[in-house]
Amino acid sequence: MAERVRLMIDGRVVEAEPGTSVLAALWNAGQRTIRSSVTGEGRGAMCGMGTCHECQVRVDGVPHRRSCLETVREGMEVRTDG
Repeated sequence: MAERVRLMIDGRVVEAEPGTSVLAALWNAGQRTIRSSVTGEGRGAMCGMGTCHECQVRVDGVPHRRSCLETVREGMEVRTDG
């Protein structure tokens, strides 16, 4: 069995299988709301393949990364709060 990858999601340590998308790691950690709309409503991923942009997160300080297209890696930091 492959070693698990550790990453930070909004300040908490989460483990995921290597090759897992950041979106899947978020869902597996119980987080369905990924960002807020301009009116403050919680938003989550819709398409899962990078076309809707609803799953945007900040990865290692870089904004607007589509979590469904990013693969987890050891030590990565993901922020869903912008």
